[in-house]
Amino acid sequence: MRIRTSAALAALLTAGLTPLTLTTPAFAAPAKYADDFNGDGYRDLVTGAPYATVGGAAYAGAVVVNYGSASGISASRRTVVTQNTSGIPGTAEKDDEFGAALASGDLNNDGYADLVVGAAREDVGSDVDGGTAVIVWGGKNGLSGGLTVSDPAPTAHDRYGRTLAVGDFSGDGRADLAVAGDGKDVAIHKGGFTKASGPASRYQVVTGLQSGAIGGPHSMAAGDLNGDGTDDLVLSGSYYPEPGTIFEGTLVYRGSSAGLTFERAIDNDNWDSTAVGDLNGDGYDDLVASAEPDDVRPGDGGSISTYLGGPDGLGSTPRQTIDQDTPGVPGASEDSDWFGSALSIDDIDGDGRGDLAVSALYEDIGSAVLAGSVTVFRGSSSGLSTSGVKSFTQDTEGVPGTAEKTDQFGKAVRLADLDGDHRADLAIGADGENDADGGLWVLRGSSSGITTKNALSFGPSSAGVPTTGFPRFGFALLR
Repeated sequence: MRIRTSAALAALLTAGLTPLTLTTPAFAAPAKYADDFNGDGYRDLVTGAPYATVGGAAYAGAVVVNYGSASGISASRRTVVTQNTSGIPGTAEKDDEFGAALASGDLNNDGYADLVVGAAREDVGSDVDGGTAVIVWGGKNGLSGGLTVSDPAPTAHDRYGRTLAVGDFSGDGRADLAVAGDGKDVAIHKGGFTKASGPASRYQVVTGLQSGAIGGPHSMAAGDLNGDGTDDLVLSGSYYPEPGTIFEGTLVYRGSSAGLTFERAIDNDNWDSTAVGDLNGDGYDDLVASAEPDDVRPGDGGSISTYLGGPDGLGSTPRQTIDQDTPGVPGASEDSDWFGSALSIDDIDGDGRGDLAVSALYEDIGSAVLAGSVTVFRGSSSGLSTSGVKSFTQDTEGVPGTAEKTDQFGKAVRLADLDGDHRADLAIGADGENDADGGLWVLRGSSSGITTKNALSFGPSSAGVPTTGFPRFGFALLR
């Protein structure tokens, strides 16, 4: 979600629109960062362990919030949230998978970011795996208390809360919440949230995505693609443009004062992951979309494509398509590497352009199959640069640990400045580490890019998550 600047507010006033944030105490200045939950000026890191055992309930799920500071994060400076935590709605139950999806933003405009947690397999009454989303409220002491955001159309789909995004889709200065399950529609819960009553109202976006158990968007991302001060929404999944026709790709919805309207579908095999951010520093958010490996093409390990934003939004043709056979990119494209399985954009080196972290979840490292890797690209005036590309594994010098079979290093990635030096740090989840205990790594950003100096790593027990069963700590990070 783009934070409205003073210049943007002036433009609203010139147009005769009075922002509610200026006149109504209930909508005070929103949080500076969408992931600063205690309002101390540092961004925080959220890690999901959706298969953690809680109160004896297997796969109930837990979420760990590590608070940022001038020295970054630490394993001990944290809040652990489960559905057995006081003030959090619901009860930790078997197979809820609380924490498999995460999003954040200042939903009640009180100056503190709030956390949204998906529990897609929660039973809702008699609706097995109906799913839900839970808002956990930020405050000066960090996260506490919560509110359930229920599915407004429970008969339309199950696994509500499987995919989440937060953005200001109407340009009114208030954060909206997009929630999807396995059906073909996405619920947009409009801004104006309060701790007592939740969203002010809601409306539906019908996406045309495939319905049924494998339908629904697999990822969503919000950002301002055309520079109009209002967030747009992009989804990935299977699309039916007309009866009997289907393709996997990206759906783009344009934000406006009237809400979201469908703009276009891009046929690009985008199935699992999307990311939005300004790669070239021109003030417009850009899109990176991954394409899953094609099983019928030997050596296809997956790819990413970039689409640059501008006054007219995104075009349908990618500016560039990159895989591990692209010159300058470390490694080689191999069957089922899943290069592009997780994506994140932020400015690592402080040059004003967004850089990109790309994971290859199933990359083999030597004889260690499915060990995983993460590749980092620098943004440039023309998009992503393929010079100076860096790749990181647990065998990279300075990275704690050792690349081992089924670690899945890069199951989740997150670029965010956790120590306030205006350079994004790279967080990496490896949910297969230590026989599915999972683990988290943080590598620091610098003027020369990501560095392994002072790298940090810890597992679930250090973060307050029980290792009973298979918690898979690092399965999810904020997208």
